Amino acid sequence: MHNRCPSQRQVDGLNRHHWWRDAVIYQVYVRSFLDSTGDGIGDLAGVRAGLPYLKKLGVDGIWLSPFYPSPQHDHGYDVADYCDVDPLFGDLGEFDQLVGAARRLGVKVLLDIVPNHCSSEHPWFREALAAPAGSPARARFHFADGRGPDGAEPPNNWHAMFGGPAWSRVTEPDGTPGQWYLHMFTPEQPDWNWRDPEVAAEFDRVLRFWLDRGVDGFRIDVAAGLYKHPELPDSDDPEADARTRDSVNPLAWNQPEVHDVWRRWRSICEEYTERDGSERLLVGEVSVPTAREHAQYVRPDELHQAFFFDLLSAPWEADAFQKVISEAMQDIAGTGSTVTWVLNNHDQVRTVTRYGEPATEGSGLGAARARAAALLMLALPGAAYIYQGEELGLPEVVDLPDDVLTDPIFRRTGSRARIRDGCRVPLPWSGQASPFGFTSGVESAKPWLPQPEYFAEYATDRALADTRSFWHLYRDGLQLRAALPQLGEGTLRWVDAPPGVLAFERGDLVCAVNFGTAPTPAPVPGAPLLASGPCPAGVLSGSTAAWWIRS
Repeated sequence: MHNRCPSQRQVDGLNRHHWWRDAVIYQVYVRSFLDSTGDGIGDLAGVRAGLPYLKKLGVDGIWLSPFYPSPQHDHGYDVADYCDVDPLFGDLGEFDQLVGAARRLGVKVLLDIVPNHCSSEHPWFREALAAPAGSPARARFHFADGRGPDGAEPPNNWHAMFGGPAWSRVTEPDGTPGQWYLHMFTPEQPDWNWRDPEVAAEFDRVLRFWLDRGVDGFRIDVAAGLYKHPELPDSDDPEADARTRDSVNPLAWNQPEVHDVWRRWRSICEEYTERDGSERLLVGEVSVPTAREHAQYVRPDELHQAFFFDLLSAPWEADAFQKVISEAMQDIAGTGSTVTWVLNNHDQVRTVTRYGEPATEGSGLGAARARAAALLMLALPGAAYIYQGEELGLPEVVDLPDDVLTDPIFRRTGSRARIRDGCRVPLPWSGQASPFGFTSGVESAKPWLPQPEYFAEYATDRALADTRSFWHLYRDGLQLRAALPQLGEGTLRWVDAPPGVLAFERGDLVCAVNFGTAPTPAPVPGAPLLASGPCPAGVLSGSTAAWWIRS
């Protein structure tokens, strides 16, 4: 149970020049959001049909996962054509209708762009395979001669993040074994060589193509990638990326030249901003070791924002959360940007499961902690990103059978330890049995990943009808965030609190989170304005967050 928001104020923050600074963006994983055609795969028409639901929730914008033409080896992050729509998801006409509908509702639209690598079926890569070594076509990628007798060994010892060597050998047009090409994820995703000026010029064209169609910005995949060490030397720890499934290899990620790309892209966005006064946003997926390095990506002439993943990865401990929040406020907000908070996304185990024991039915400790974390995130200064289904309290689906798994991590390693399919299961919208309203018109259609029976408890129609649901907690938090001027922008001040409790002030607002399981005295004596669970006046229950306004 949570206390309801006592009032609502409609605030159109989207009309402000710096709308992105405190925006709440909803990540739409297109193939799992809503299917309009009955083929079991979500599509752009489904997203358009779901816009009123998202407007009612109260988000400021949406980020669309890749919908470009792709062989789908990595669910669209292997792009074969950056300027079109895969028939799985619709066409450019449907995309234009989606943008128009979003604009009428005052909802911003961000696209996911993938500049580190493309599909092995991209025309330029196919041209490179047909061209000789040393050709301009191969210069757009990282082709290199192998080592050892007859070049039979990879050019260096790097391993791909998704497992296995980061190099694959090609067969030359004459049928002989030839050069190797670099792929930091899968062999179907060759890395671009950003030292070739044709690559930069091509992505300038891609940005302008979508900006001309009315998009409000881009989420940039692998934004700390793009450039590799020019000599491609061996790594001291070649398996670090695969072991951590993170951008750890300092020779392959976070090279200094990447900042020139973001300055170039920022200038393109500024050009469009100057035309109509509506700021175009660049938000990067930046995975670097420290908040200080993270801050370098959001300097005034680079990315507007970059996801701050340290909150997502922090253990459920008050001291850990306070440390990462303090570092972010000091190093990132100090650049003039705002912190971009995130608790869930399409690559991570959902919080309901991550914060508790495996919670296949979403009840208990994990759910309570996930609710508390959501209220904490929405009280922090800066922007927040919500992953679809997070507002329903969906748990991770941990028992998908091997034969339905599609994640390339599983295909390459055979391990279920880090697979991402469990957070990508299609959303339940209504009804008591799969497809739970996800697939329209064809009752016998099967979603591309099977939905468990217990998803009936999380269906959207049930969530909207139950004022105690996750959905109402998120909606009330978003309404209050818009109504209270001290939320979104600004700073925070830590408040003394008992061990295991994190509390801070933002103007007249006090937010406190009890990371323990036992009740503790609340930092404010009266009843809270909003709470993630039962919270009597003067008491902060265990695994609960609450907001108060000081009188």
